[in-house]
Amino acid sequence: MTEDTKTDAALGDGASALPADEIARLTDDIVGALKTVYDPEIPADIYELGLIYRIDIADDRVVTVDMTLTTPNCPAAQDLPTMVENAVASVAGVGPVKVNVVWDPPWDQTRMSDEARATLNMW
Repeated sequence: MTEDTKTDAALGDGASALPADEIARLTDDIVGALKTVYDPEIPADIYELGLIYRIDIADDRVVTVDMTLTTPNCPAAQDLPTMVENAVASVAGVGPVKVNVVWDPPWDQTRMSDEARATLNMW
């Protein structure tokens, strides 16, 4: 996970109805699912590329994912959000999934993990 990526549980009043271990399990499983999604033009998964900005798990298990793309003109701009939604929805215990494509902050190569940098030879 990149330093700026936030993984949050939705905490309306400061406490979640979901137990902390369940939030941790869901988060780990969601991240695992996101690591199966690849930009068709880049041989690294979208999570390691730093395209996932936030994962929010609400008390009712609705999951909201804020993600970005490497560029607004990305050829996969229409496909990647659907791929993310489907991957997250496949996780056991997850309710409805909403994916928001955001542009702030803009993506740049500093958001990539060391794993993605090694895969792409971008040091």
